[in-house]
Amino acid sequence: MLLSAGFWLVLNLSQRYVAIVSVPVVATSNIEGRSAVSTSEATVTAQVGATGFRHLFLSRKHKRAVQVTFASADFRHDEGEWYSIPNANLYRYGAQLFGDDASVESFISEDISFSFPEETYKKVPVRPVLSLSFEPQFMAQTPMSLQPDSVLVYGEPSRLDNISFVHTKPLTLTLLRSSVHGKIPLETISGVRLSHDEAIYSMEVSRYVEIRSEVKILTRNVPAHVDLAVLPSMATVVFRCAFPTTADPAAVTDFYIDYHDFALSRTGRCVAHVDGLPASVIDYTLTPEVFDCLVKSTE
Repeated sequence: MLLSAGFWLVLNLSQRYVAIVSVPVVATSNIEGRSAVSTSEATVTAQVGATGFRHLFLSRKHKRAVQVTFASADFRHDEGEWYSIPNANLYRYGAQLFGDDASVESFISEDISFSFPEETYKKVPVRPVLSLSFEPQFMAQTPMSLQPDSVLVYGEPSRLDNISFVHTKPLTLTLLRSSVHGKIPLETISGVRLSHDEAIYSMEVSRYVEIRSEVKILTRNVPAHVDLAVLPSMATVVFRCAFPTTADPAAVTDFYIDYHDFALSRTGRCVAHVDGLPASVIDYTLTPEVFDCLVKSTE
């Protein structure tokens, strides 16, 4: 008799039921300029589908508040330090509220509100700490990008005054021959809180070919009555172009000295500008890098 009763109990608790469940909730979020954890609780009440075992567990578990992490975009700012979440946005948090094996049929409670006090903060850039090497004839097409490329730092003003950037953890990538993507943790800073604890990195890597050309150094914005001479008048440029490429980029690229740079210089030495560089060019080097400029009046 006892055995059959136990079997009957297990069988019934294994069935799925819909019942009303209420849970107290403390919210965590990443709202700009606000504390990370709410200072108030809210009660979420919903019709929840779950096994009898889950309902039994929920009835015993939620004497203490559940901490749920909400996306800041799901909040609506009501007034002051109060933010609310419409019921329509709560469905995506059903697993955090009631468990992975439970499903929310409908929410009965009104929109829930939380208090997030203001906190002192500043926005600083994220600086990657990198050690990179590439296979021969491969290079980065663009510098490594980070998302986010800046973070909010929360803390006492005296601590914030001494923080101007945040480093990533060291990242070492060797013998690269293809594009790389991934996540990298941020270095923690004692006494402050960061809005993010990691960043997503991305860098496009491409095979390249080198094309060497001799180019004439042109001039621009020279007044009509002035003759600007550039020494040397020719330079050697080495283009690194994405593979494959057949055209010589020197045919459509101009290197020139801007007269305005010369007018502002004290020594008459200027760096050449570039115009018309094709998109296929990843990088280039110009030799020499600096040119002596002389001027004489034509009047």
